[in-house]
Amino acid sequence: MARRIDVTGAGGVRLAAWEFADPPKSGEAGETGEAGGDQARAGEPERAPGVLLLHGLMGRASHWASAARWLGERHRAVALDQRGHGQSDRPPGDIYTREAYVEDAEAAIEQLGLGPVVLIGHAMGALTAWQLAAKRPDLVRALVICDMRASALGGASQREWEDWFKAWPVPFATLADVRKWFGEDDPWVERPTPSRGEFYAEVMQESADGWRPVFEPEQMLKSRETWVFDAHWEELTQVQCPALVVRGLDGELGRAEAQEMVRVLPRGEYAEVADAGHIVHYDQPDAWRAAIEPFLDGVLTR
Repeated sequence: MARRIDVTGAGGVRLAAWEFADPPKSGEAGETGEAGGDQARAGEPERAPGVLLLHGLMGRASHWASAARWLGERHRAVALDQRGHGQSDRPPGDIYTREAYVEDAEAAIEQLGLGPVVLIGHAMGALTAWQLAAKRPDLVRALVICDMRASALGGASQREWEDWFKAWPVPFATLADVRKWFGEDDPWVERPTPSRGEFYAEVMQESADGWRPVFEPEQMLKSRETWVFDAHWEELTQVQCPALVVRGLDGELGRAEAQEMVRVLPRGEYAEVADAGHIVHYDQPDAWRAAIEPFLDGVLTR
């Protein structure tokens, strides 16, 4: 099952958080479908450790469903639709800043009673995760960084993304067309990748003239331009909790940069997943679990 809990992010933006597991027992946060609820009282069982899953640019909480379900066996695992994504609000204007994304995650942890939390982030969500860990060490127990670079990507990268969005043949007539274009026909695809087609099919919605993304491409570009021109090494040095850097062997984060990120992190560890591209947890869910579960087990015993 999937249970939605609304939380309030920075500037009053309504955010949809999702639990892909059995509902919590009486007295746990969010029991009524709203953020909040009593903390565990004396004599009650200790609540499960919290996990907050943060998707990347253009992603949505449902991309974490598989991971959230096995995480839910030992944790209270919540995935967040970040602002402009999924079923969260898509406010207009220039409010897709790094600070807003970090404050949204901070608000979700506090309102859902998840802290100290394990933050698991993919791509842009990983950047949000380590920036929050640096800002609020009291809220973050451990950190998993999945396929996100710390180096500046620069203006050429942003222009490539602008051109890529323009190349999308929207509206798509069918979801099968979505899967085929993103999995095979997209010029960014080096070889057929069915999981990539499925990934993008999850972020489409049916409209009067066909299938279009649930997000506004212009807002995605605004979100990206707030971090793509800057390097983010300094914030990594400020992360005091245990941190695991995970990369797909065919992803966007190279081995040398990933290992340098591990070196810079005060308590960094490294893992890689074979036969996986950028969307590691979606490409190879079993191998992804095998890569991060030992780290999480260690966190629980520290």
